[in-house]
Amino acid sequence: MGALEWNKVVHQHQGWRLVTSIWLHSGLIHLIVNMLSLLFIGIRLEQQFGFVRVGVVYLLTGFGGSVLSALLLKNTISVCASGALFGLLGSMLSELLTNWGIYSNKVAALLTLAIIMVINLAIGIFPHVDNFATIGGFITGFLLGFVLLARPQFGWMEPHDLPQSTQVGSKYKAHQYILWVIALLLAIAGFAVGLVMLFKGKNASDSCHWCHYLNCVPTSKWSCDS
Repeated sequence: MGALEWNKVVHQHQGWRLVTSIWLHSGLIHLIVNMLSLLFIGIRLEQQFGFVRVGVVYLLTGFGGSVLSALLLKNTISVCASGALFGLLGSMLSELLTNWGIYSNKVAALLTLAIIMVINLAIGIFPHVDNFATIGGFITGFLLGFVLLARPQFGWMEPHDLPQSTQVGSKYKAHQYILWVIALLLAIAGFAVGLVMLFKGKNASDSCHWCHYLNCVPTSKWSCDS
């Protein structure tokens, strides 16, 4: 039904699974937690940056999470919805850092990020919930945040979110240009290397024998082998 499966992606040429798995969840709890998290962060980002930029970040980070997952999970069927969600979290973090001086509620934003990340990563220890996708999505989102979310659309923001002394300008600052270039190059390189390795049949888990514990922790209640 569109879940991510390494053998079908690589050997049966079903690369579309890297995209369709973004929309799938492992169960009702996974779905509810993701939707609530998306409400908290999605509304804020869309108000500030518009649905087009946020939508592009969502899709690309979900795809990036799927690529990393496929590289590390060779014998597991998984869903990668949390990859796109964590992509938004990653972009929110990089956007917060690059625009640190314009916000008055920095602590609240960081706390919200931390809580959502902890809850979703904890759910990721269950089988079939793909923590590699969340990690890949977060890294991709962190880079894309510097590229696509470097400058908020102030007209879409709530006035109380900005300090009274904030000066609205239309130009990027020097450090934003530098971060934009570095992040864009790293994102392009990451996608290129990841896709080449994937479709050559490489398995990154061969070089990281403990990485599987980041994705699933076996207990007496469930196994991580299926």
